[in-house]
Amino acid sequence: MAFQLIVLYHQPDSAAAFDKHYDETHAPLAARMPGLRSYTTMRPAAAGEQPPYHLVAVLTFDDQQAFEAAAASEEGQAAVADLANFAGKGATLLTGPAGAVV
Repeated sequence: MAFQLIVLYHQPDSAAAFDKHYDETHAPLAARMPGLRSYTTMRPAAAGEQPPYHLVAVLTFDDQQAFEAAAASEEGQAAVADLANFAGKGATLLTGPAGAVV
């Protein structure tokens, strides 16, 4: 069963600075994680009030073991260390098996 890491990035002080670092530095780091099956992002659109999250990233791996190996890899550790460089308002990380909706 596929396993996912979902990262909910809180609203930053500077959206432009966050986006520049994320797009040019962080996303390429994360994309090099071994065993990564897919990697998608979205920037939630405001429907009235500003959403609590600026960006949502979904990383999918074949299974939990593949995720754990990726997280422990040099690339995974570099991506985690890079969070301090742009996600000053924090991020919520969620992990778990990916379910299918029929």
